[in-house]
Amino acid sequence: MSHDHAHHVGGDRRRLAIAFAITASVLVVQAVGGVLTGSLALLADAGHMASDAIALAVALVASIVAARPATSRHTFGFQRVEVLAALVNGLLLAGVAVSVGSEGIRRLLEPGDGEVLAAPMLLVAGAGLLANVIALLVLRGGDRGSLNLRGAYLEVLGDLLGSIAAIAAGLVILTTGFMPADAIASLVIAGLILPRAMLLLRDVVRVLTESAPHDTDVEQIREHLEGADGVVAVHDVHVWAITSGNPVFTAHVVVEPGIFERGEASELLDRLGGCLRGHFDVEHSTFQLEPAGHAEREEHAHR
Repeated sequence: MSHDHAHHVGGDRRRLAIAFAITASVLVVQAVGGVLTGSLALLADAGHMASDAIALAVALVASIVAARPATSRHTFGFQRVEVLAALVNGLLLAGVAVSVGSEGIRRLLEPGDGEVLAAPMLLVAGAGLLANVIALLVLRGGDRGSLNLRGAYLEVLGDLLGSIAAIAAGLVILTTGFMPADAIASLVIAGLILPRAMLLLRDVVRVLTESAPHDTDVEQIREHLEGADGVVAVHDVHVWAITSGNPVFTAHVVVEPGIFERGEASELLDRLGGCLRGHFDVEHSTFQLEPAGHAEREEHAHR
């Protein structure tokens, strides 16, 4: 693991630890408040915050495991554990959305399930909103480079939006007495959570299936390498990510015969690796240099 990536992971751990402490502290308040006020929106928000706490704990453990060095059995290290943690977070988000949505529909179809105490509901939802804003500020920035942290960020973002929905429902009930506003708010919360869960799971699947990162243009990289002095062609290109923000590149590079004759293979490898680092932010690259005749003999194996 590079020094920059190790520093990045250390920063992730600090963010996750602070966000977990905030979330766990407010969870009890929201759960008790939901029961005492009879608000489904608050209980939905508490349920989402419970999934937040679990997801943040999983993400925190994953970031610690991911920092372990590579071994002879795990040659790339344990960074992919972060992706598995993001998978757990995505599934938790989807599960909470389905559960909250189904209960909201049930309450709309079966009105008169009990009165919602709007004033206490507003106080609890306001406390939840404040906690989520703080947690979101702590996590902000790290979500751009880590799927694991992005999953945690989306968890907290969905909960923040849920708190806003709960506050809106409380205000409607307090001013108009319209009790179904609580169930409607819970459906809004579910609708906000589910798309984010699907997007996170999509990115996880992209990494686990070793697809090229979405911001990587393989043909552009190939053309760039083929423009290097001494390079005739580039083929058998593979680009994937061990975890988000850590792409890996391998390729066979056909070179001019003079490269080997003049002993310039090492220099060419340095130039190609520097090209990927400087232009495409790829730290881990592997090249197999081949004379033109070798590539022609093995062409059937690469196309």
